[in-house]
Amino acid sequence: MKLAFVGYGSIAASHARSLRDAPGVEVTWVVGRDPATTEAFAREWEIPHWTLDLDAALASDVDGVIITSPSDLHAAQTLACLRAGKHVLPEIPLATSLADAEAVAEAARGGALRVQVAHTQRYYPGLVELRRRVEAGKLRPHHLVFRWFFLRRENVNWKGRRRTWTDNLLWHHGGHVVDAALWVLGQEPDLESVRAQFGPPHPELGIPLDLDVQFRAGGVLVNVAMSYNSPWPRHEYLVIGEEGCLEYRDGKLWGPEGLVHDPAPADAILDQDLEWFAAIREGRSPAASPDAVLPAMRVLGAAQAQLAAGA
Repeated sequence: MKLAFVGYGSIAASHARSLRDAPGVEVTWVVGRDPATTEAFAREWEIPHWTLDLDAALASDVDGVIITSPSDLHAAQTLACLRAGKHVLPEIPLATSLADAEAVAEAARGGALRVQVAHTQRYYPGLVELRRRVEAGKLRPHHLVFRWFFLRRENVNWKGRRRTWTDNLLWHHGGHVVDAALWVLGQEPDLESVRAQFGPPHPELGIPLDLDVQFRAGGVLVNVAMSYNSPWPRHEYLVIGEEGCLEYRDGKLWGPEGLVHDPAPADAILDQDLEWFAAIREGRSPAASPDAVLPAMRVLGAAQAQLAAGA
């Protein structure tokens, strides 16, 4: 299978590194916005062709496209790839508006092309085990409390690389967390229950750096707290259940008695990408298809509407 990358940031390098272990996969094109950095990425990862023109790559014999460009471009570029007859793996977020997410889902629905959205947390072994326990009835949740805090007051990415675009706390990182909550529970959200509050916009970035989102899913209370203002990084998912509590933290599951599940190391990006390849081969919908992640996007859309209304 021949692939093109659209974008050359840190997450593109993670895909390139993981795909070295994928048999029968060859990355033959990379599409970027700056000639020097696009060519440098192609050289580093031994990609034979590079271009600044997405249409040029789509006119080639590539079978699929991995989109790792700025978040606001994901939906339009995914639609362009589908129109060109290519399978697509867009990085999270699928879109930065509910209308665009629904448009991509509609375009992908029922066709022969496979779209797998990069909701990589669905492939974290610790979260897979947490979902398994909930599915098996070993932990019947009453309340989920998810915290995701880190410091991002400048346009830099998770590896310290300066960006020319602004990340989106709600649609990008909120997309990770809200989808993880719904996926662990295996429930649809009650959209009427969504309540959101936001901090003030940052004077330079123009986006709120703090937010809280609350909603119900299958009767379970879900609370999401997020911040780009915290110099103390936190990535903790606490599930309070009838039988006790479990917390996902540092890739492991913890209970009141201490460590309860320490999974073997895994490459979640590779596992996610392999699911996309398998869906293409088998002619089926991928696990994280646009339709599968739309429930999370609808929660984010309801929160965005409250931000726009000044709630």
